[in-house]
Amino acid sequence: MKRTPIPVSIRFAASRRVAARASAVLLALCACVAAPVAWAHGDVTPQAVDTSALPKLGEQWRAENPFRGNETAVKIGTSAYNQNCARCHGLEAISGGMAPDLRKLDGECATMKDAGRRAACVKEIDDFYSSTVRAGRSRNGAVYMPPFEGVMSQEAVWSIKAYLETRREKPF
Repeated sequence: MKRTPIPVSIRFAASRRVAARASAVLLALCACVAAPVAWAHGDVTPQAVDTSALPKLGEQWRAENPFRGNETAVKIGTSAYNQNCARCHGLEAISGGMAPDLRKLDGECATMKDAGRRAACVKEIDDFYSSTVRAGRSRNGAVYMPPFEGVMSQEAVWSIKAYLETRREKPF
């Protein structure tokens, strides 16, 4: 039985359809892979944090976390973290690699034997945390973390830190 050759115009049309389908599949795959990266920071519009159950701290920012160990602040901080920070820093402060793992924020301090040095280390980390949250982080014009000063109250910022202290990788 002799095979009839397929006309070139039909072969060309068929190969274009195959190429178009392959391109569509590749484009869809790229979109699926790229979407989490493009939307990784999610909606970074700060969400309101109800801190009415906490004492007012005033206008002057504290150098250290005044809510350390405060159960009410930890509860408020847990909610505030989940609403404002988890998109980038991960649920329960366990980072997926996009932003720093905040459970390790004061990990160096936990290994210090001398109580005075550990207290100084914790104070330094509190200052770093506060300034980072307030001013945000950017590099080469790209915003890696939006600034929250003027958006989130001092009480909200410190309540989040109180929550993070319960999530430490190395407890004190």
